[in-house]
Amino acid sequence: MKIEQIYTGCLAAAAYYIESDGEAAIIDPLRETQPYLDQLERQGAKLKYIFETHFHADFVSGHVDLAKKTGATIVYGPNSKTDFEKHETKDGEELRLGKLTFKVLHTPGHTMESTTYLLRDEKGKDYAIFTGDTLFIGDVGRPDLAQKAGALTKEDLAGYLYDSLRNKIMPLADKVIVYPAHGAGSACGKNMSKETWDTLGHQKLTNYALRADMTKEEFVREVSAGLLPPPQYFAKNAALNKQGYSSIDSVLERGVVALDPQRFEELVESEDALILDVRHQDDFRKGFIPGSIFIGIHDNFAPWVGALITDLRQPIVLVAPEGREEETVTRLARVGYDNTLGYLSGGFDSWKAAGKPMDTLDSISANELAREMAKGGLDGRVVDVRKPTEFLSHHVIGAANFPLDYVNTNMGRLDREEKYYLHCLGGYRSVIMGSILKARGYENLVDVLEGWRAIEESEIPKSDYSCPTTIPQEEIDAAIEAVA
Repeated sequence: MKIEQIYTGCLAAAAYYIESDGEAAIIDPLRETQPYLDQLERQGAKLKYIFETHFHADFVSGHVDLAKKTGATIVYGPNSKTDFEKHETKDGEELRLGKLTFKVLHTPGHTMESTTYLLRDEKGKDYAIFTGDTLFIGDVGRPDLAQKAGALTKEDLAGYLYDSLRNKIMPLADKVIVYPAHGAGSACGKNMSKETWDTLGHQKLTNYALRADMTKEEFVREVSAGLLPPPQYFAKNAALNKQGYSSIDSVLERGVVALDPQRFEELVESEDALILDVRHQDDFRKGFIPGSIFIGIHDNFAPWVGALITDLRQPIVLVAPEGREEETVTRLARVGYDNTLGYLSGGFDSWKAAGKPMDTLDSISANELAREMAKGGLDGRVVDVRKPTEFLSHHVIGAANFPLDYVNTNMGRLDREEKYYLHCLGGYRSVIMGSILKARGYENLVDVLEGWRAIEESEIPKSDYSCPTTIPQEEIDAAIEAVA
């Protein structure tokens, strides 16, 4: 028996490769298929099953492409209607893989088709569960993504989740290994651990949602509280996973195309293409193409693309670090953005060499900002672009909370004539915010270098909350409602 967790940090997502006696299964694959095909070839194994734990919302799975290329069967749990051929299992059904057995445990709650796959070893002993978004390490899946108007509320789904955990998962032996679909950083839960697997017994002791004496009412209240609205691309990715999508090969063929500055500029005009600059924020601040949007490839790239670019069909041209062009196109496709038209050959240096127009984003250090504030007042306002919970935990006195997550719906609250000093935690999100505002005609912007990490060490006056856990839940809920 071979089990390999394939973890992708950008999406905080885990896929799994399981093999026995020359037969293999892959659980929750990412969009790109070649790494799985390469692994099958190295192992000399035949892919028999592609298991999906649910209709993923935070990424486009590779199940459709992978099935076409290997002949493997796509497997979903009950209540999983799709536009492509697949095997829809029944609760309790068993499927053989070499000398191993997978038992289907229908565990609705995160979504109604959510399914956990119980793996039994060669001796028929319960060995591991692949829980998808039903059970994470330290948390459970959010219950608000599959709400249906007039039919299901997040409280209804939380109730289903409570029953699934208590009736299907918690009765299993403590030694059973828990393999979830996500780890810390995913928007599919609230309090996930940085660990990516654990034993069920340890989770029973440490995961708040598995507390033995927890009533259903307490569970529903706790898992439903403090949920930020899901990113706008979640529902669109879930639809792609149900309906199917373009081959990743055609996406790469169309998108990994070198463009000289003139052709690059022509495509922006003729196709109304978005210029997406994925270099480091330090490079972007020093010079960028006017109107371009910064989302750096080195950080949480795909989730921020999904949160901020509202049209999956948006034509995109790239300014990327040399050698990372194909990676960028792939990572865009992971969240459903398949319409990349090419990249700037030679990067931003070629744009400058061609004498094309460029812009910059002003910046200031935290110590310089502190000195300006000490003189008797700023000539503008500090704007904190972190999430409401981050802002409530500690912030600059007098700062406004304007979370990056909601910039597209809240931009009208900002005044184009006012000057804004933007900061986040470390300098990534504030530059994204600055680029978006610049592209929309806001010119009086200054980025605070290194964000809160530098502010915390400066003399800038700060609030006195020491950590998020000291904030009353009703205050958190009110802050989320105010900015969402």
